[in-house]
Amino acid sequence: MNFIAVLAALGLEQWRAFRWRAALERAFRAYARWLDEKLNAGTARQGVVATLAALVPPVVIAGAVHAALATVSPLLALAWDIVLLYLLMGFRRFSHAYTDVVMALKAGEVPAARRALAAWRGSVASELSATDIAKLAIEQGLMDSYRQVFAALFWFTVLPGPAGAVLYRAVALLADEWRGDGRGADVTPIARARSAFGAPARRLLWLLDWIPVRLTALSFAIVGDFEDAVHCWRTQASSWAKQEGGEHAGIVLASGGGALGVILGGELPVPVGEPEFRPEIGMGEVADADLLPSGVGLVWRALILWLLLMLLLTFAYWAPGGG
Repeated sequence: MNFIAVLAALGLEQWRAFRWRAALERAFRAYARWLDEKLNAGTARQGVVATLAALVPPVVIAGAVHAALATVSPLLALAWDIVLLYLLMGFRRFSHAYTDVVMALKAGEVPAARRALAAWRGSVASELSATDIAKLAIEQGLMDSYRQVFAALFWFTVLPGPAGAVLYRAVALLADEWRGDGRGADVTPIARARSAFGAPARRLLWLLDWIPVRLTALSFAIVGDFEDAVHCWRTQASSWAKQEGGEHAGIVLASGGGALGVILGGELPVPVGEPEFRPEIGMGEVADADLLPSGVGLVWRALILWLLLMLLLTFAYWAPGGG
């Protein structure tokens, strides 16, 4: 049933991506901000309470409704799973943003590519060159595919019903909403409090990421340049530990860059001050508009690999003696 639910949700998303799906994410973020305002006293203990308050209701509701519907009819439970996966997964969301950047760069419209990238990443892109834009688009595409597709699929498969997918996406949103940097002498008390408050959610996300991030990296290696992907994964991922997303993001980006044969990371210009330094990751060519379609192709091939594995697991379960 899991395979059918995933296939149906992906097909529904490719057919029609209703904009009201984003309203659910906005509502959850608003709830997270409300918990932050009410419970954040600048300690990890309040963060634990707030994390539980944010996660328990949606996860319990998702699992309880699935179980209740399953007692009536397995088809009703399947329909519930499809609806929730459709709401949670975002392959079309990031692939369309990616395509906007690709089309603008191929047309030589760098300002339009900057606007598309800024709208996608939610950050200023006015100083970026075409190469910088292409590099950041590949990085964002790889990370979005992991967060919104592969990790959600993994936990949907592992935990009963759709509870796993709900849990993962909720934790990822919490960690993003309550992120903060509490290090250094020049950090404000508010930022330090936000960092301590969000620490339990970020730790939980790290734990939930540990297995699927490595399976995703392995998938990129299998469907891309295996030797280069594994080499970059082993030798470069740890250098990303102090960057956004930490070493887990480094694993995805290093494997993806090696599989694609493209160099990611490196310095980025910023509107004010010194360029932002990031370690180079991946290997091969410099990112450009011609390489961008290969990024989507890599994600699609990895997704097909996951679907084939899910299909094999389904056959094994339903085979005589398998379930």
